[in-house]
Amino acid sequence: MKVQSSKEFKLQREVEYGTPEQNKAVKEIVAAIKKEGDTALLRYTERFDGALLEPGQLRVTPEELQAAYSKVEESFVLAIRAAAANIRAFHARQKRNSWMDMQPDGTILGQIIRPLKRVGVYVPGGKAAYPSSVLMNVIPAQIAGVPEIVMVTPPSTGGTEGIDPYILVAAAEAGVNEMYRVGGAQAIAALAFGTESIAPVDKICGPGNIYVALAKREVYGVVDIDSIAGPSEIVVLADDTAIPSYVAADLLSQAEHDEMASAILVTPSQSLADAVAAEVELQLQLLPRQAIARASVENYGAIIVVESMEEGISVVNRLAPEHLEIVTLDPMSLVGSIENAGAIFLGAYSSEPVGDYFAGPNHIIPTNGTARFSSPVDVDDFIKKSSLIYYSKEALLRDGKTIIELARREGLEGHARAIEIRLENEEKGGDGNGEQ
Repeated sequence: MKVQSSKEFKLQREVEYGTPEQNKAVKEIVAAIKKEGDTALLRYTERFDGALLEPGQLRVTPEELQAAYSKVEESFVLAIRAAAANIRAFHARQKRNSWMDMQPDGTILGQIIRPLKRVGVYVPGGKAAYPSSVLMNVIPAQIAGVPEIVMVTPPSTGGTEGIDPYILVAAAEAGVNEMYRVGGAQAIAALAFGTESIAPVDKICGPGNIYVALAKREVYGVVDIDSIAGPSEIVVLADDTAIPSYVAADLLSQAEHDEMASAILVTPSQSLADAVAAEVELQLQLLPRQAIARASVENYGAIIVVESMEEGISVVNRLAPEHLEIVTLDPMSLVGSIENAGAIFLGAYSSEPVGDYFAGPNHIIPTNGTARFSSPVDVDDFIKKSSLIYYSKEALLRDGKTIIELARREGLEGHARAIEIRLENEEKGGDGNGEQ
């Protein structure tokens, strides 16, 4: 990794909107699914996944979910259960309730919180199969009270029903009972518009490749989506108390995700910077995904040497990273200065994978600098709110002229008259029906 000063470092972040060819292909797929339903869905599944399916084979059966347990290690099942318990406990604290405020004049103001009715969860397959993402999407939706959670994931290339058994077990442990073997842009379109086999949803969440991301962007407005996620990012803010091998390992833990992933160290210590650069090169040799990680650190990685920790914090806030590790003598003292970060990990033993898999907070976190204005997935992502207003006669008589004033200043006479007619009726001693 290149060691450079903060003055030399240039932040170059590009939001991935795909090539014109990719966008055209996604628009065609979405339009075909909307028009043809299952016919197009099966056609694209055969073309892109090599799976020749009949309509009745789209849905994963309960027997398949149970059979997957024989294909995974018992240690994995135990690990998934432990992680699920932590994730459930953390997100349970986020749940909010409806409320009402009754005022002395009889007016009632409040907010009604309801879960979304039906949510679609996309889970990647193939080389990017992430069972942990099943838990991170499904569990918050369950805690929110979503009654229908449907999962889609692509079948294995060349297979009619092959799905990664670890994904199936994670889905079963999370309590998913509706799952389909479809992927790509065609799966997103099916969730948004519905087909003969798949009922439409209210929201789509979950990571995917560029075609999935573009399809989510295409259907947004018909349904809600979580985000248009970019490549993974990590920034480590460290001083000379940090252990170079730990820092290097954490940087590479994100670099191995994707050739476009970003791994950056920010430090006022030149000696740490040099030691981490050497450690990254040593540890790269040991990674099975060495080619991916090397491309990431060479093209999107950096070691930035700053003049002070205050300058380092400024750099971090400008980067607004998805993951931020603070590995300093007293990391807690710096938390209040961090304005922009998706998830913050404190201390030498809070390695980013602790949050990815096990601690409990969600690992679906804003990328591409969007931590400036957005947050990790949580229970609120799966609810909707309705405002409740019950205005008493006393309150309307008191506030009516003020409301009329505001309405007429906006040129909306109908609004003003809707209030005025009630005031006039009350002045005449009316019975509420406009009659005396």
